[in-house]
Amino acid sequence: MIEVNDLKKEYADEGTSTTALSGVSFSIDKGEFVSIMGPSGSGKSTLLHILSFLDRPTGGSYKFQGKSIDDMDDHELAHVRNKDMGFVFQSFNLLSRLTVYSNVEIPLLYSDISPSRRKNLIEDAIKAVGLEEKIHTEAGKLSGGQKQRVAIARALVTDPNVIFADEPTGNLDSKSGLQVMEILESLNKKKGRTVILVTHETQTAEFADRIIRIKDGTVESDKKVVEKHHHQDPLK
Repeated sequence: MIEVNDLKKEYADEGTSTTALSGVSFSIDKGEFVSIMGPSGSGKSTLLHILSFLDRPTGGSYKFQGKSIDDMDDHELAHVRNKDMGFVFQSFNLLSRLTVYSNVEIPLLYSDISPSRRKNLIEDAIKAVGLEEKIHTEAGKLSGGQKQRVAIARALVTDPNVIFADEPTGNLDSKSGLQVMEILESLNKKKGRTVILVTHETQTAEFADRIIRIKDGTVESDKKVVEKHHHQDPLK
C-alpha cells in the first residue's frame, strides 16, 4: 500500500540546508499496524508529513497504492488525502462549540453523499468509538479521552484506507490513552484498517505489529513486535 525508497528531504534556509531524511526505505502492506518511533528531531514528523501528502520529498520515491507521488499534482494529492486517509492528532483539532455529531460530519461536508447515507456513516463512526450517548454533546464539554475518540470517529467517517495517528495519546492520562489505543487496535484487527502511528512512547508503540525506528533521518531498525505487554498490565 505504501512504498518508500531512498526517501530524502532537505530544507533550505538562508543558504544552509538541513537534512531531515537521508534515505529512508520501507513498505507497509494493507491491513498492517505500524508504529514509527524516534526521538525529537529524528525526522519522524517529516516522514509522517510526506506519507500523508502534506509535504513532498526532495529525493527518492514514494508510491501510495501503486501510484507515485511524483505523478500526482497538488489537486490529486488533496483528493486522495481526503478520500483515502484519516487523521488523528495529539491536539484533537475539534471545534469545541459543535456537537460530537457535527465534528464527525466535517469531512463529509463537501462530499456528494446523500443526507441519509451521511447520517448513517456519522452514527456508525461514533458507535465504533463507543460515544453514542454523547452524540449531541458539545465537544468542549468532553474529557480528553472522549475528545480523542471523537477525533478517531471523524477520521473513520470517510471510510479511509489508512489512518495516520500522530502522538494520539500525547495529551491523555494513561487510562484514556490505553482506551484510545485499544480502539485503534480494534479498528486494525477487526476492521482491517491500516494504521500508521507516530509516537515516542514505547508502550504506545507496542500496540502495533511492527515498529520502525527513525534516527538522524534514517531507519535505525524495522522489527516485528513479538510480545505485546500492554494487555497483561495489572495496574491499568
